[in-house]
Amino acid sequence: AALRGLDLAVPEGTVVGMLGPNGAGKTTAVRILTTLLRPDAGHAFVDGIDVAAEPAQVRYRIGLTGQYAAVEDRLTGRENLRFFGKLYAMGDGLNDRVDEVLEIIELADRADDQTKEYSGGMKRRLNIGLGLLHRPELLILDEPTVGVDPQSRNAILENVEHLGDEGMAVLYTTHYMEEAERLCDRIGIIDEGRIIAEGTRRELVALVGGRDRLHVETSGDPSTVVPDVTDLPDVESCSAAGSALEVVALNASRALPEVVLAITRDGLDVHSVDVSEPDLESVFLHLTGKALRE
Repeated sequence: AALRGLDLAVPEGTVVGMLGPNGAGKTTAVRILTTLLRPDAGHAFVDGIDVAAEPAQVRYRIGLTGQYAAVEDRLTGRENLRFFGKLYAMGDGLNDRVDEVLEIIELADRADDQTKEYSGGMKRRLNIGLGLLHRPELLILDEPTVGVDPQSRNAILENVEHLGDEGMAVLYTTHYMEEAERLCDRIGIIDEGRIIAEGTRRELVALVGGRDRLHVETSGDPSTVVPDVTDLPDVESCSAAGSALEVVALNASRALPEVVLAITRDGLDVHSVDVSEPDLESVFLHLTGKALRE
């Protein structure tokens, strides 16, 4: 069984990540949600519509960007978008929406070039444009950065960062931890066909008792400020090591200004600050006993 009772919701206006290693069941879930595969049991809904019972209705409400760019090389970028728009019977507003999408995916300057002249990353960006062209209620991005160069990957991630702001529900599958941390409002960690944990990044890290750490290089003797820093509400512990303070904090972003203020108030200068936060790799390792990349 590729999926074993997977349960996940994607509210509108949010980017929800499905994070897991290759073979965890991410693409099978996507194939079910996009009506390409009927589940053996259970139900999946898009806007309250059962994907198995009414697949045609679901298809008008979803957009899909898969791991391979579904573009026609003999057509220009604009022609690809117009072709897909006609499949969705978009009518009179199609040309304006095509221009809008070309701006969103930053391909307006190459819109009239045949896509066979595009780089792999540009084709992936066009593919995202095809998925969001008809303003779907649910946009599904299934590992859209696999196999692209770092520059193109960053451009794709920048595109995705703005999609949730448009009120769209976005499901983003990936096995790259840093993508999930950067893009997703909520993350479902999937392993062997099940969602084993779900929440914000901070909620997931809290499952393993993780804490943020601040390494603060100071002037003078940092041990003199240890009591004042330790008493701060967001600080769990503080110790001096050489010319630095080692601070364990419940929330680094809240604690940092308070820590710096306490240090300078006691007459020391702050030379540098390094912040380290527990990541999703440690959460996955804790929950499954194996690394995310295995």
